[in-house]
Amino acid sequence: MYEQDTIAAIATPVGEGAVAIVRVSGPEAERIATSVFVRAQGKNGKLASHRLYHGKIQDPRSNKFLDEVLLVVMRKPRSYTGEDIVEVHCHGGTFVVRRVLELMLSQGARHAERGEFTKRAFLNGRLDLAQAEAVLDLISARTDKGIELALNQVNGGFSQWMRELREELLAILVQIEAAIDFPEEEIELLQRRELIAKVNHLRQKIGDILASYEWGRLFRDGAKVCICGRPNVGKSSLLNALLGEDRVIVTDVPGTTRDVIEESINLDGLPVVLWDTAGVRESDDQIEQIGVNLSRRYLAKSDAALVVLDGSESLALADLALLESLNGKNALIVVNKSDLSQGLNVEELKNRGFLAAMAFVSAKTGSGIEGLKEQLRNLMAGCQQEPPIVLTNIRHKAALARSDKALSDALVTLAKNCPPELVAVELSEAREALEEIIGLINNDNILESIFTNFCIGK
Repeated sequence: MYEQDTIAAIATPVGEGAVAIVRVSGPEAERIATSVFVRAQGKNGKLASHRLYHGKIQDPRSNKFLDEVLLVVMRKPRSYTGEDIVEVHCHGGTFVVRRVLELMLSQGARHAERGEFTKRAFLNGRLDLAQAEAVLDLISARTDKGIELALNQVNGGFSQWMRELREELLAILVQIEAAIDFPEEEIELLQRRELIAKVNHLRQKIGDILASYEWGRLFRDGAKVCICGRPNVGKSSLLNALLGEDRVIVTDVPGTTRDVIEESINLDGLPVVLWDTAGVRESDDQIEQIGVNLSRRYLAKSDAALVVLDGSESLALADLALLESLNGKNALIVVNKSDLSQGLNVEELKNRGFLAAMAFVSAKTGSGIEGLKEQLRNLMAGCQQEPPIVLTNIRHKAALARSDKALSDALVTLAKNCPPELVAVELSEAREALEEIIGLINNDNILESIFTNFCIGK
């Protein structure tokens, strides 16, 4: 258990704003905050919980007033951390809010570490571990769908599925333990076939959840899409068209783009990171060649590629070389310059085996751009119905995979008619992996890794 001290931090982003919040949590939170808070018009008396009070912050050492504020007390257990919490809502000047925090620290509070408020919420049972991690997802969500997925986990949707899986596994373990504890009753593992069917059913559920990870990862982290092609096919113009603004300089001079330009768009809830890269070609220009090599590296690490071809020209050797280098990567061929007389032989592409989906657009006029966005979203997220439970966290995925592996081993042990003690060990390993997801088993290294990713004040 953590040390029962009182922590304080600024809970709002760094910088100037209309309002900033200083949060204090712990057994001395109310005493510390009220020692520097003077109510309006000389009012005094005990402050009610969950009610805003108007007053001023006063430095008790100099009796000088620092700011006019609103203060709220949230007494345990009805608070975010499960402890007494006080929040001071002050003006959002950088200097003012830091001075308010310094006063709290001078009265006995300790500066909070990253994620310490949420960590205390977990340790006090206000959130399980999966819910606590989803708080970070909610903060960093970039689309409505990302918020929806994170809120579902914060509200316990994912945790409930994990608890139900655990309960099913415990029911199987009870049968195994009965065979261990009462061998004189000659309990034959309560029908091995029935147990094997139950374990297989449990594995099927875990498999369905694991299968949703790639879908969930895309909506949580975003899809990384590389816009690539030879020089002057309209890659930068395409990026501008997708963004709906002139983000990148466009000229008729080949090799204008030297570095990778990164921008983000929202495709009906799917966050997409677009990388506009230098035109791929051999060049004697050392700087341009560095850009080309960078393009190839970004293409390799992307989730998908938009391969831009110039529809007004015939297929070039550089086009073919780029298409052949994709090596099975998700790709969408974008035939640009549809507003010009067409010189590209689409049938030649198909005859050469390039069967990737195609979109015909004019980055200059905007024709076909909306259709391209729809095709790109379908390429990344698919058209299938959203899974009932979506896995978005790599730690959860690893734990579920360990649980599935242990269940697979248990099936082999059952099929070999091994002693029930061996089956129990493997099923226990599967149970522990599930419990690790929601924090029923505490691992200090895991907690440290999770909560240090939070910002200070959360």
